Amino acid sequence: MKSHTDASHEVGFQLSLDDLGQSLIDTTFCVLDVETTGTNSRQDLICEIGAVKVTGGETVGTFHTLVNPGMALPPQITVITGLTDAVLAPAPRIEQVISSLRQFIGDSVFVAHNASFDLGFVKAAFERSGIDDFQPTVVDTLTLSRRLFRDEVRNFKLGTLAERFGIENRPSHRALDDALATRDLLHLLIERAAGWGVTGLDDLVAIGKLSGHPQAKKLRLTESLPRSPGVYLMIDENDAVTYVGKATNLRQRVRSYFGNDERRSVIPMLRHLARIEHIATPDAFTAEILERRLISSLAPRHNKVGRRKRRPVYVRLDTNELWPRLSIVHQTRSQGQYLGPLAGRHQAEQVIEALQTAYPIRRCTTHIGPRFVVGPDATPCSAAQVGGAPCPCSGAADLSAHAAAVEGVARAMKGDGATVADVLSKRMGDLSTQQRFEEAASVRDRLSSLLSATTTARLVDASLAAGTARFDLAGITHEMHEGLLNLEHLGISHRFDTGTADTNAERILVARMIQRAATQSRTLRHVNCSGEWHFPVAEIAVERLTPSVTGDPDFIDVDDANLPASE
Repeated sequence: MKSHTDASHEVGFQLSLDDLGQSLIDTTFCVLDVETTGTNSRQDLICEIGAVKVTGGETVGTFHTLVNPGMALPPQITVITGLTDAVLAPAPRIEQVISSLRQFIGDSVFVAHNASFDLGFVKAAFERSGIDDFQPTVVDTLTLSRRLFRDEVRNFKLGTLAERFGIENRPSHRALDDALATRDLLHLLIERAAGWGVTGLDDLVAIGKLSGHPQAKKLRLTESLPRSPGVYLMIDENDAVTYVGKATNLRQRVRSYFGNDERRSVIPMLRHLARIEHIATPDAFTAEILERRLISSLAPRHNKVGRRKRRPVYVRLDTNELWPRLSIVHQTRSQGQYLGPLAGRHQAEQVIEALQTAYPIRRCTTHIGPRFVVGPDATPCSAAQVGGAPCPCSGAADLSAHAAAVEGVARAMKGDGATVADVLSKRMGDLSTQQRFEEAASVRDRLSSLLSATTTARLVDASLAAGTARFDLAGITHEMHEGLLNLEHLGISHRFDTGTADTNAERILVARMIQRAATQSRTLRHVNCSGEWHFPVAEIAVERLTPSVTGDPDFIDVDDANLPASE
């Protein structure tokens, strides 16, 4: 069932053959059956092979041969198949026919009823003959029958299905007869699967898992989804959007919900699902931006991340004070130096700890104005008592030394993190030598947070400096204004309100994407901007510890990280 708003057609993107997937009518199937001396593919042997090759519903080839297994047939096999030792004696050995069978199968799709049995024997025979390139796509008519004919038959044996559905070729426990019956069953299954929205080979292969889901009947809602990038919206019976997601392959991603996804939130979401709408995008990056905007605006109840705009977080160096200090704030003002926006308060705390570890800057929170007077009973704070920081509020501090530390902090906040990295690396080494690995890991995390924060800040600054910019990314022309992507430029239209973008989060995402693309000369091309283009942002290598230095095999390697170079 198609949604009443098929947004992908509004965008104007033309679907390629890859988007449509491999059509079943263009797929060549090799339907195969083997008779064997037993059920163990590693011990028992093939005594008859029958195979039929089918394309577009027409039989284009047949393969049949008896095989001398080189051993006496068990009596029960003779009873079941009618084959005898006398019948098989003049037949060729498997080594004489195996290469012909491999050539006949070629790269076609392997089809069998209870495919694991037949495939197991065929693979074992190939392996014994040194053929190790056989990894076919497999369609099991037994699995499909259990899904598509549920409650219609008493069991799913090939003979039962042939009788129930009037299949012309009846199985007889002989290889070619059974292969022909399985071929007819395959055609019937494909016809039945079309009602579930199955049009391509990938859908047919997957439906064995998909249709076992309690909400499998709603699989038809995915019929209009292309195999291309975009955003999908789950909509309930009250016309409310309950979930928004992105995908590089919309059809494959949405259909995966009907498989083995057992997350607690998925079951109620599918239970109330009435339809699925989608918005096609030219690439996965655009889909991610659109997804973020839709989640922020629509606040779907099953989306846990991105429903609320987070307050921006910055680390502030209060340069307006005589004794500047670091603090966490949520907005920038004219006075002071800022690093951000950051991922959250935890990262901000890690950044401050990294800077305070490298530079002896005051940590006490007392406001020290021009008229501040040290009290007679003032005592140094705990950080000052252990020599980790000066404490001007107690009079135990040197102003010139503190000013030098503040200057170092300011440089690090602008991206010159070499000194911080050296200090923290030495600290990690000392702790590791003492086998204090948990403390060393904490120091590593602080350094990582600082590197990430300064890198992100410089990337965002570079995107803002570009003003309005147009650039080709992997063949798609994007437009950016003040660090935000202009989706209207791409011709993407839809009926949903995207509201106001979470500018900080989106600027970070866009800037990182451009930086990655700019380092790959073949990916980012033809840049035009109204401002200044600084991508790729220059980097300087920062040498730090490796696990071999720490002496701890479980210590995470933080070598080879980079910081954008300072101006």
